[in-house]
Amino acid sequence: MTHTLPGRRLSRAAVGVLAAATLTGLASLPAVAVAAEPDLGIGQLAPITGAQPGSGVDVPFSVLNKGTEEVGKVWVSYTLTSGLAAADSYGNCMYSTESSADEEPEKAVAVCAVDQPLKPGVLYVPEQPIGLKAQDSALYDKVRVSIDSTEPGPSDNGGSDPVPGTGAPLKLVEKGPATDADRASHGEASSSADVTAVNTADFALTGARLKGEVGDKVTASVKFVNDGPAWVYRELGQGAATVDVRIPPGTSVVKAHDFCSPVTKTHYTCGISQSWVNPGRGETYPFVLRIDKAVEGATGKVSFTGADRPFDKNAANDTADLVVDAGAGTTGGSSTGGPASGGSSTGGSTTGGSSTAGSATGGSASGGSTTGGGADPQTATGGNLAATGSSSSLPLVGASAAALVAGGGILYAVRRRAAAVK
Repeated sequence: MTHTLPGRRLSRAAVGVLAAATLTGLASLPAVAVAAEPDLGIGQLAPITGAQPGSGVDVPFSVLNKGTEEVGKVWVSYTLTSGLAAADSYGNCMYSTESSADEEPEKAVAVCAVDQPLKPGVLYVPEQPIGLKAQDSALYDKVRVSIDSTEPGPSDNGGSDPVPGTGAPLKLVEKGPATDADRASHGEASSSADVTAVNTADFALTGARLKGEVGDKVTASVKFVNDGPAWVYRELGQGAATVDVRIPPGTSVVKAHDFCSPVTKTHYTCGISQSWVNPGRGETYPFVLRIDKAVEGATGKVSFTGADRPFDKNAANDTADLVVDAGAGTTGGSSTGGPASGGSSTGGSTTGGSSTAGSATGGSASGGSTTGGGADPQTATGGNLAATGSSSSLPLVGASAAALVAGGGILYAVRRRAAAVK
């Protein structure tokens, strides 16, 4: 039989006594006060319309301490899309740029340390509205204002080093006690507004003229470019432009650009790499076509589709032709037509937003360019139709190299995210 040694186990009565003593001791400890978290809000910003490129833009805002305790110091931040710039340089602000990322364009950022107390239940406004300037590229822009009780950290997206302002400091002044309506309109710590300028942007298309024989493969490089002067920034998830491509009769698509999706075997729609496009930027869409049969005057069409473009007042370059001049031979082989000329850009991704397809390897989300991987340029005609030559008598090695170049320009990394300006 197993025996329990004396002193090895407390009786139930002893355990009860100890528990009661412990609870009594805890109850006698003094209560520790927990400070209330600051509760700050920014008033809803009103949209700004009719801004003139090169002119000033005032952005009024208001701040409310919705908490029960005074806040000794706050940080007011504002971010601007690329059509806007800071006109005032406040001495208590640090200015920098935030790189484009996650389908958001590059932004200008100001972080201002406002070293003054904010009383609870009191509405504050700046001595003067924040002063901005509409750039020559302004059209559809956004401004975002935020308030924090602690200093915001640097952006994870990277960008330029902060530079201190040189003028008088940004100050807040009391406007009066907050009403229930004020509390309702200051529900969040940040607010954004659209800033629309009176400006235009000219979206232009360029087609190509190709030559080859039946059985040949030729590369048609369709080009889209924003001839400015304004940049175009759409909402996140919406490409800045959509291009409709109709393939010439008698040809078939061997390979389409990665940004292009088939509607039918002879009809494709092509997006761009972001939701924005800067002046002088755009995309190039190389299509590798096989000439299946000789069709006299075989002509395909290129045009814009998708979202309206009220900013584009020049309709003359909104369409272009894809022409294939095919001989009657059946020698086969492979040949490529050079990229279309007559546009002002080599394509590439824009500075600005979200794509219907992804971002280009040869471009950058901040507006790098890409050649789109077309073959070597040939002689070209003016206007919206570029002429390129090709022949089945080209050496097979040369044709393979051209095809390799075509393929190299269309490797893209797709970026996606859903978001909201800021």
